[in-house]
Amino acid sequence: MRRLQDPTAARLRPLPNLIFMSRWLQLPLYMGLIAAQAVYVWHFLLELWHLIEAAMGSETALGALIKSIGYTGADTAHLNETIIMLVVLALIDVVMISNLLIMVIVGGYETFVSRMNLEGHPDQPEWLSHVNASVLKVKLATAIIGISSIHLLKTFINAANYSDRVLIAQTAIHLAFLLSAMAIAYTDRLMVAPSTEGRH
Repeated sequence: MRRLQDPTAARLRPLPNLIFMSRWLQLPLYMGLIAAQAVYVWHFLLELWHLIEAAMGSETALGALIKSIGYTGADTAHLNETIIMLVVLALIDVVMISNLLIMVIVGGYETFVSRMNLEGHPDQPEWLSHVNASVLKVKLATAIIGISSIHLLKTFINAANYSDRVLIAQTAIHLAFLLSAMAIAYTDRLMVAPSTEGRH
């Protein structure tokens, strides 16, 4: 019995097929980001272990933490609340950057390379069901604002070690990220609105 050929599954001509297949050149980039994610996991575990060791009285671990966060306060002989807060904020920073990496890896691969066919999978991320290039841009901008907020909070807590110029510059950069995200979201809304109205 002769099978009916799906017209949508027709073979592409050589040049369009080559151009379409070039999307797989992005695969090493996403694999590289996965490797970067592994480095962040190792860094997180190392900082967490140093924090636990410092809490148990290890001066070597405390010195490593102080050097890592750039703390030069008056009391550096013992683990104080400021050091703990700065280390925890650094750990949160790693988690948020890791979340950003996951959004870029999973969302980017799904949007620009190939479908993952995760529909119905119990572990499918909620945001992935309606992701596209526009939604991904807004989510990435929002994640960058969160990361910038953590950096700014760390700077303000440790403000004695920074000049006024650095504090003002970091605040201005954070505001620039915020305004950029608002502009991206507003532009996306303007682009989506006409297509939505066209369906009515």
